Amino acid sequence: MKITELLTKHTIKLNLESSQKENVIEELVSVLDQAGKLNDKEGYKEAVINREKQSSTGIGEGIAIPHAKTASVKEPAIAFGRSKGGVDYESLDGQPSHLVFMIAATDGANNTHLEALSRLSTLLMREEIRKQLLEASSEDEIIDIINQHDKDDEEEEQAEEAPAPSAKGKILAVTACPTGIAHTFMAADALKEKAKELGVDIKVETNGSSGIKNGLTAQEIEDAVAIIVAADKHVIEVPVTAGIRRPKELIEQALKQDAPIYQGKGGGASDSEDGAAKGKGGGFYKHLMSGVSNMLPFVVGGGILVAVSFFWGINATKPGDPTYNEFAAVLNNIGGTNALGLIVAVLAGFIAMSIADRPGFAPGMVGGFMATQAGAGFLGGLIAGFLAGYIVVLLKKVFAGLPQVLDGLKPVLLYPLFGIFLTGIIMQYVVNTPVKFIMDGLTHWLEGLGTGNLVVMGIVLGGMMAIDMGGPINKAAFTFGIAMIEAGNFGPHAAIMAGGMVPPLGIALATTFFKNKFSKRDREAGITNYVMGLSFITEGAIPFAAADPARVIPACMIGSAVAGGLSQFFHVTLQAPHGGIFVLFFTTNHALLYLLSILIGAVVTALILGVLKKPVPTEK
Repeated sequence: MKITELLTKHTIKLNLESSQKENVIEELVSVLDQAGKLNDKEGYKEAVINREKQSSTGIGEGIAIPHAKTASVKEPAIAFGRSKGGVDYESLDGQPSHLVFMIAATDGANNTHLEALSRLSTLLMREEIRKQLLEASSEDEIIDIINQHDKDDEEEEQAEEAPAPSAKGKILAVTACPTGIAHTFMAADALKEKAKELGVDIKVETNGSSGIKNGLTAQEIEDAVAIIVAADKHVIEVPVTAGIRRPKELIEQALKQDAPIYQGKGGGASDSEDGAAKGKGGGFYKHLMSGVSNMLPFVVGGGILVAVSFFWGINATKPGDPTYNEFAAVLNNIGGTNALGLIVAVLAGFIAMSIADRPGFAPGMVGGFMATQAGAGFLGGLIAGFLAGYIVVLLKKVFAGLPQVLDGLKPVLLYPLFGIFLTGIIMQYVVNTPVKFIMDGLTHWLEGLGTGNLVVMGIVLGGMMAIDMGGPINKAAFTFGIAMIEAGNFGPHAAIMAGGMVPPLGIALATTFFKNKFSKRDREAGITNYVMGLSFITEGAIPFAAADPARVIPACMIGSAVAGGLSQFFHVTLQAPHGGIFVLFFTTNHALLYLLSILIGAVVTALILGVLKKPVPTEK
């Protein structure tokens, strides 16, 4: 469909009478109404004004494109108004608007109409077209100018050349506006034009009313240097656990559009870096979880290899011991000396990367490795990660004033050189010695605790594992346990792993022995929870906790606390950070007592669930 099938002589007003935004909207709405394009003049006007409240449609360069998609429109149409003196349209560049195109789309506008409307938006980005429209002397001349430049999508695709790969890397972008008619495509064209001018390879995905076009692939996202999101969409930001526990509430909230319009901070990388620590869901927890989640594969893989090495004996890795086994020593070297030896450095590296993006990674890794070498342990690694991240953020601001020709040197020379140097100097002379003293003191304090105090600690750590089942409290306990293993104290993590195994195991037992309290679907999921519990995957309990948090979470917390307390009462130690039942008999000093602790905790959880939960209706 050609644009001029929507923009006709009857919907053009060459001389707008008003210079005020509200009055101009009234003028053009009247033009559309008189041309027979509207069902409800006031309804359409209200929709246009509501769109303006979200963000001004005065886009700069002397253009405004007020628009709305509503049932008040009888048939899709475009009205054009021109003002020689200009209209105060609250444009992005602060300049008056001389060309005002009002787009009216029906509630069920088809793709053909929407594509024509979006093409108009892209045409207006071209300066020569704007100049011709300003100088046109009649409605017919306006129509001729549009027809001269109007091409359908197929012609545009054939005309557009694929950009040559850029040495600067490829940038991706996503554009979207509330109605997906005008601004979506204008933003896309502006980005592509400027990228071409700068010699940058870019791909822009548009989320318009006619659907997603030029969609980004997973590989492109993986390979991209950066992604620009230019959007005015309602965005609901919540922790991932809210998606599990409150899906109905979130969906209803989204349908009501009961959320703020997404507004990027704009201004470039430094703004986004600063905002990372300040925005919702950001800050300390976000960066810490980035480090912990990337550290976990080293913990799991290395920990299980260490556990397997104990199959030949607890001292089978030590040369000279009667039980020494060369293969066991190799496994211990791979898993313990190397994989587990990297965890503090990896933790610090990814914390720094979360704060400062890729330039923070190397200084963070070096700082974390220095903490390991100095015996500053996890606490030293945490400090190194945050220190390196914010040092690189500072360096980016310091080097922001350098000539553009030096931009290529920043990530490969300036950031790593000064980032590693400054992080290393501070770790060496300020951080490592006092932190090592603190870690040694904590270890000696834990070793000196009496049985009663150990039990209390076990109860607290075990209970923490079941409060949010993989959330921040769970991860805090787990991180503490890893730190204690790193420091050579193997008691606390025994309570932690016991507490993490109990929730899925307790639920599995409850679904087996209290079948009338669970649906058939729950009972089937309960079988899976046996495997997840034995594997130390606490998250297996989350669906049950999400469906009935008032009963399931307290039951799991009590059972986990019992298991953690008992493990410390029996003075159980655990040398493997992960693995569940698969490492239990190789890495604990009292395997059977540890198994008994976990079993008692799981039974306690199952019994509480059996009492608290109500019978479900009999399934036919």
